[in-house]
Amino acid sequence: MKIGDWLKRLDYELVQGTLDTEVCEVVYDSRKARPDSVFVCIRGSVRDSHDYIPDVLAAGCTVLVIEEGAAVKEIPQEVTVIRVKNGRLALAELAAARFGYPAEKMLTIGITGTKGKTTTSYMIKAVLEAAGHKVGLIGTNGAVIGDRHYETKNTTPESYVVQEYFAQMVEAGCDSMVMEVSSQALMLHRVGGIVFDYGLFTNISPDHIGPNEHESFEEYLYYKSRLLTVCRTGVVNRMTEHYDEVVKDAKCALHTYMLKDDALKDDAPENNGLNDTAAGGAQQADFCGDAIHYASDHEFVGIEFDIHGGLSGRVRVGMPGRFNADNALAALSVCALALKSRGELTPKIREKLLHSLENIRVNGRMEIAHVSKRCSVIVDYAHNAVSMESLLMTLRDYKPKRLVCVFGCGGNRAKDRRYSMGEIGGKMADFCILTADNPRFEKNEDIIKDIETGMAKTDGKYTVIPDRREAIFTAIREAEEGDMIAIIGKGHEDYQEIEGVRHHFLDREVVEEAVKTLKKEK
Repeated sequence: MKIGDWLKRLDYELVQGTLDTEVCEVVYDSRKARPDSVFVCIRGSVRDSHDYIPDVLAAGCTVLVIEEGAAVKEIPQEVTVIRVKNGRLALAELAAARFGYPAEKMLTIGITGTKGKTTTSYMIKAVLEAAGHKVGLIGTNGAVIGDRHYETKNTTPESYVVQEYFAQMVEAGCDSMVMEVSSQALMLHRVGGIVFDYGLFTNISPDHIGPNEHESFEEYLYYKSRLLTVCRTGVVNRMTEHYDEVVKDAKCALHTYMLKDDALKDDAPENNGLNDTAAGGAQQADFCGDAIHYASDHEFVGIEFDIHGGLSGRVRVGMPGRFNADNALAALSVCALALKSRGELTPKIREKLLHSLENIRVNGRMEIAHVSKRCSVIVDYAHNAVSMESLLMTLRDYKPKRLVCVFGCGGNRAKDRRYSMGEIGGKMADFCILTADNPRFEKNEDIIKDIETGMAKTDGKYTVIPDRREAIFTAIREAEEGDMIAIIGKGHEDYQEIEGVRHHFLDREVVEEAVKTLKKEK
């Protein structure tokens, strides 16, 4: 290709050289520079890649993209130099062009919000697949393309990697794509060059505020809401706090969803201007959910609710917790809109959608690892006091005979987390088993002692089993009929990090092994 072909959607200035220069690759890591490649310079908070221009020129790079105001030493005349306002945005646009704009060949759905992005993305994938679509996914748990799974360093990878995954999805026959879009991704243009068909906004609360993240909640909210400026249709939780601020700059068609119970709560934020006219099924949003039921028996643990509006019927979700009704409602809302716009929302497909989440599983996110008459086992990523408290409160809604919590804390992290998690466990669980998480470079016994400090502030009952595998086996072996066991902290992680070495360890696999072993023992 000629570099001019890759610049058609980008504002730029040709400093020197020619737009007819032939190129075959875009790079932003100087170590990957090669002949006939475009090197995009980016000034970051840690390093300025303009400093590596001599290295990429020595590697045979033929085109440089530099940022405005960058101090650049003399460059050979045969090298084409392009000046842009923002290197990150230029990288996103060039990457999209380099891979042939693959996002435009699929239905694209982007999700943002403080909580629920990962679970909702997998729900959307399940709903669309029930309707007959092949769906690719990018998010916190990695990228999923057909039967292949790739680890990702960030919730939303760098723009070049995003476009590369998109291209692989198209090649694999995916006609749809869903991805988590973080506030950092919107701020750093990782999704630049993409206009999502649908942008889903789940909720917002203070998070990711501090060094190298966002300076304030206001900045965090601003970048979260940017998703509604880069999509054709926005779908927003009508009951999210700061709703008016979230949608004020939206440049898309807007649709809303809400769980009706939220609107009826006395402590709901001024009902967000909604009057309660729900009697008789009147709608306060395009999609409404109500009649929530916490379902639990020896075959199923999850939640049920009715959906009204753009889709109507009873929904059964194979994940516990009221917030998963919210996640499911969000997923069904955006999928119903997408399918309707394509003329695919037939009565048969509507029925499939209502049943599409009954067997949903999301690795490490309220994951039902085992259900039997004797006990239920849930694996979750909760690894701080807030998420732990939320999870245990949710499981309390199912009224288990005993709520047993198996957990530890990560090493080389703030000790306050250990104290607070110990205190929450002591207050909210009937019994705790303190064990290892990822001790990293700390001694496991020291971490557990810190957790015990928090436990000591309560009357909670607990035992210490340092080996996590044995702790899980013990919890299941000693379970009483009607118990619910929560194994928390690691969730989807498939390793245990000890002294800098990662050993394979996946909670769900250990649960399965324990259940099989104990059956044989009987």
